[in-house]
Amino acid sequence: MDLHKDFFACLALKHTPRLGPKVWRELFQHYPSAYEAVQDAAAWPALGLATAAQASKCQAEVWREKAEVEYRAALKKKMDVVTWFDPRFPASLKEIPDPPAMLYIRGDVSLFRNPGVAVVGARECTPLGLETAGRISAQLSRIGVTVISGLALGIDRQAHLGGLKGVGSTIAVLGCGLDVEYPADNMDVRLSLDTKGLVVTEYGPGVTPRAGYFPVRNRIISALSLGVLVAEAAHNSGSLITARLAGEQGRDVFAVPGPIGQPTFTGCHRLIKQGAALVESANDIVEILRYDFARELAHVPDPTSGMNENGVDLEEAVVKKKAKPKAKSVEPPAPVRRRPPQADREAMSLTEDEKKVLGLLDQKDKMHIDALGRALDWDSPVVSRILLMLEMRGAVQQLPGMWYLVREA
Repeated sequence: MDLHKDFFACLALKHTPRLGPKVWRELFQHYPSAYEAVQDAAAWPALGLATAAQASKCQAEVWREKAEVEYRAALKKKMDVVTWFDPRFPASLKEIPDPPAMLYIRGDVSLFRNPGVAVVGARECTPLGLETAGRISAQLSRIGVTVISGLALGIDRQAHLGGLKGVGSTIAVLGCGLDVEYPADNMDVRLSLDTKGLVVTEYGPGVTPRAGYFPVRNRIISALSLGVLVAEAAHNSGSLITARLAGEQGRDVFAVPGPIGQPTFTGCHRLIKQGAALVESANDIVEILRYDFARELAHVPDPTSGMNENGVDLEEAVVKKKAKPKAKSVEPPAPVRRRPPQADREAMSLTEDEKKVLGLLDQKDKMHIDALGRALDWDSPVVSRILLMLEMRGAVQQLPGMWYLVREA
């Protein structure tokens, strides 16, 4: 498949009047590429994929001028694009009723493959909300969970800063073009995301933020996540839109309780009354999502194979995370423990990679995540994913400072 042709075809669909995400989804499920969908526009009505008027406008190429302008601008600015048919495109976005046809991206695209949790909240917030959002985000990232948010000031900013502290890192979903510096006060975080995280948007080059764009982008934040945490929100906060979308998409919703009478927490309290899980730490989220994490991590490919589940070479399809020097950790004391019986391990149905990690841990009282990575010659995100899976199964225990040991029997 010619990725440039498919990108331009996605732009043709995007700029065809009255042709939206729901129609794109139908087309993409029927055709093997966006290019072939556009080429066969005359057949859409007979196939029940679009109306005669929509097909006619596409055939008449009323989209051409706008599509060419956006295409040239993206090429000039050397923007990376993932379309629906690109193996890097997030599978979770294909499941929602109104998916984007493509995403402009900058940063580590391999983060799309991590289990993620969205952390959102108010721009105008309290020190309590800021501390809680940053702390929980850092806790999630340190065990390999990617933190997803919207790069706004306030809670979103703290979520990204927390996510950058761990191997899970963080994804920002913008309500404007990838080349637009917004919000200006968050450019320090944005620069870190460009090199250590991932920034994505469905809006083209030069598109400036508008009020209506943010609720629309929220569907992507929730769709990329296994669950959404609202860290602080008033009764009319835009974060509640993300929570509602998460519920509609079948995601779990979490909320942080605040002081009684504090206006900026009334939205969180309402969510809790409506059934959202009350959260005080990352452990609360991990406990609720443990089966979702296990399912997601079970589909992570063999890190030594160089191939994803579709047989696509990861060297070509995925931007690899660059290795960076790790700060030395103070070694914690290891508790005295007994190894679990072999029969217990057999009941866990461990993968070969999980057995490799446990085999190394069996030889030591404890090992740091960096030492495990060096011994196995795996990147930190890969080691972190497998350790998280083993934690979910009760096979290993994490100690402070990212040290791990075999959980006692």
